[in-house]
Amino acid sequence: MNLKSSAFACALALAPATTYACDTALILTIDVSNSVDVAEYRLQIDGLADALQDPEIRDTMVQTGTTVAVVQWSGEDKQEISIPWTEVKTVFDVERLSQQARALERAFVLSDTAPAEAIYFSLRMFDDVPQCNRRVIDISGDGTPNGGSDVRVARNAAERAGVTINGIAIESLGVAITNFYQSSVITRNGFVMTARTHREYPATLRAKILREISRIFG
Repeated sequence: MNLKSSAFACALALAPATTYACDTALILTIDVSNSVDVAEYRLQIDGLADALQDPEIRDTMVQTGTTVAVVQWSGEDKQEISIPWTEVKTVFDVERLSQQARALERAFVLSDTAPAEAIYFSLRMFDDVPQCNRRVIDISGDGTPNGGSDVRVARNAAERAGVTINGIAIESLGVAITNFYQSSVITRNGFVMTARTHREYPATLRAKILREISRIFG
């Protein structure tokens, strides 16, 4: 091998790998049960779209390697993948995700609240992203279950699988939903944030996503 060929081989060996590294696989779930009216659904959808356009969230997703999916859920047999797994490699990927989120039509109406089944449904989705280092379910809601199975059993299944569950409790009065999420929904390494009414949901969601993808826990 001549000197020129040797130098080229060395440069090739030292070049950074082009394989996409996925740090976090994040499922963003949207509660569309009967307690969520048309205006509240719109606040959730626009809040998600706006959060994805936030420069800090956008840049962190690209820099750390995030793969995102969006699920709508309500009753026991009502879960839908609204946006399939999407690798975020560029700012254009994030912009496209935001546009898709804003255009989402509501998947279910007049249905119960079954967060356990939303968790089980989300857990199965992680089989499609085995390359990601962390797996996180972002679940939010404005009520406690009135359908489906025991959410604590579903939470425990997530813990055994090494999946983190974080939550947003949307309150109207008091902290009953926050306490329920704290005791029964989030995993031991997860956290819950409180939104006072659906109008606070967009700002809370932005803070929550940033906390999730930045590895700032506690």
